[in-house]
Amino acid sequence: MFEIVEKQINVDLPLGHHLHCMIAQIPNHLGLTDFSCRLADPQKKWQEIKSIFDLVVAGEGNLQQCHFLALPEAAISGEYVETALAYIEENFRPNTVTFLGVDHVPLSTYRDFLARYAEDNAEALASVEEDLKRGHIEDLRTNWSITAVKESDGRFRVFMQAKSHPFVGEEHLDSQHDLYRGKIFPLFNCQPNCFNFMSLICLDYVYRDLYQSNISAIIEKANKLFFNRRQRLDLLIVLECNPKPEHKAFRDVVNGFYGEYLAYTPGVRDTITVFCNTSIETSGLPNKEALSFGYSSVVIHESHKLSQLDTSEYQVDNFGGLPVCRLRFGTATRLYYFNLPIFHELDPRTTRIPLKLHGIFGVKDKKWQRLED
Repeated sequence: MFEIVEKQINVDLPLGHHLHCMIAQIPNHLGLTDFSCRLADPQKKWQEIKSIFDLVVAGEGNLQQCHFLALPEAAISGEYVETALAYIEENFRPNTVTFLGVDHVPLSTYRDFLARYAEDNAEALASVEEDLKRGHIEDLRTNWSITAVKESDGRFRVFMQAKSHPFVGEEHLDSQHDLYRGKIFPLFNCQPNCFNFMSLICLDYVYRDLYQSNISAIIEKANKLFFNRRQRLDLLIVLECNPKPEHKAFRDVVNGFYGEYLAYTPGVRDTITVFCNTSIETSGLPNKEALSFGYSSVVIHESHKLSQLDTSEYQVDNFGGLPVCRLRFGTATRLYYFNLPIFHELDPRTTRIPLKLHGIFGVKDKKWQRLED
């Protein structure tokens, strides 16, 4: 079952000022081995990720205000996780949150990572150890992600979660090659200024079974936040390596999440959903000609009133008639830097544009460079 566990973090986000987020739409070059998705060249991929980290740390322009950095599903190899975490701890500014997808590792390896950071992952560690007692599943592959938090006083915290969607083949019948099904999912409560956020891994956004759907569990939890504390889920990050980012299943969930068709859902009505996918250059999966990576996006409720727009790098639309405003990016390898809305209604006394794109970065001469307007 999908269990949401609240985690208190001391991240002092500016009160009354919009927050900044960067998503890295970069390629994954995968190698399929025994139905396990692993990066084909882990060292090269780490150097690519490090170049993004270096850009954020340098803080040119207003990048020093970056509060959230998201990298896609399976963006880094398990063997470079500690290297990446050490870099973040030593170099990132306080009050920053980094989302990082990790490629498949055996469940025993995932347990070892949880044990290394047991203080922040007690519930997930207990869940994995309980599952390990039930059978010989140490080698079961695990798709997982990390949320690394640099708190206001410099304390470094590491949270982990495993994907709950059970199949390696995603859309294929491969019952002999299941993934480990994660059960514990952190909901982060920032203090002292309230801001609540979660992350999911790709198909966890749409997954459901006979008893519940992941997204309905999130809506229920967010509604409890609203009714019990007058808080809400402010941000939902979805890390993807998704060959069909605009599949009907995703569109249907977006529609239900924001539509309030059967009941009011005040806990998620103003949630900002950020989809961070890999770029069109992603390789290693079969039938590549039928796949379409990219199209990372930011989705907010239609009450934000964003005007529709179409440019070579992005467009603003309503996802085919849904009750949302969507900032939809292209398919190329890019870094997108934008602010998260703080105003949730059209108000002539406030800014008219709740979401602004501050920069798009592409690779030129093997370096990340801001694209000209």
